[in-house]
Amino acid sequence: MGESEPAAEQEERKEDIPSLVKDLSSVHLDVQRKAAKKIRTLSKENPENRALILENGGLPAIISLVSYPDKKIQENTVTALLNLSIDETNKVLIAKGGAIPLIIEVLKNGSVEGQENSAAALFSLSMIDENKAAIGILGGIAPLVGLLRDGTIRGKKDAATAIFNLILNHPNKLRAMEAGIVAALMKILSDKKLDMVDEALSIFLLLASHPNCRNDVGTTSFVEILVQIIKEGTPKNKECALSVLLELGLNNNSLMVHALGSGLHEHLSDIAKTGTSRAQRKANSLIQLSCKCS
Repeated sequence: MGESEPAAEQEERKEDIPSLVKDLSSVHLDVQRKAAKKIRTLSKENPENRALILENGGLPAIISLVSYPDKKIQENTVTALLNLSIDETNKVLIAKGGAIPLIIEVLKNGSVEGQENSAAALFSLSMIDENKAAIGILGGIAPLVGLLRDGTIRGKKDAATAIFNLILNHPNKLRAMEAGIVAALMKILSDKKLDMVDEALSIFLLLASHPNCRNDVGTTSFVEILVQIIKEGTPKNKECALSVLLELGLNNNSLMVHALGSGLHEHLSDIAKTGTSRAQRKANSLIQLSCKCS
């Protein structure tokens, strides 16, 4: 008997979806608020629920509520969009429905949870290349950099994941630089409690691959931080730091000379023997590069 109840309960909740979608457009705030909260929960549960929400016209109703001045409604509708965006086709429909600028608005001015879930929603939407470009053009990069700098630990992690994905789009690298990404990432590297060294370095690696960003990233003080991480970091930290240093050093010999002067050499031969396989490859490339520079 106990087994069948959850299934029956799920069926009942599925039958709720058409009426919940109607309630999203109710003239009564408390009815809208309840419906938004339920839709948020149901959209997380399974693909069938997500399909039903869309079939019943739920998407435009949810999108229209994202800009509602009530912080709780914003939070629940943005999170419902995050949940709906799990399904690939919905990523396109959500963007076509005009949701991106509204999500960015919640990212700037929403509740703490609203901001975190907006960042997660932008990450999910940015899996599609045209959405990466749209989020950049519509001004999504600067508030993500702001969240990376000032957010809660979860906010910083959500922002870092979204930024990494978004700056795979070339113009977004420049937007991130203009928004002060370097200072935000340096702050993360210096905060040991955050444990986000790998995330920060993987963003630095993408920035260093862009000729216009490389000069701003490739400072002698940053090279000293990389050498420090190569000396003291976890195996994965070392691997990430070596990758960034190689990208910078290949394009600027004087940075490589500076790294060698900061005591890089003895660590390279050690990592070339004992590091992760990727770290060993990077260390060997750096050893070859250092021979040319010395």
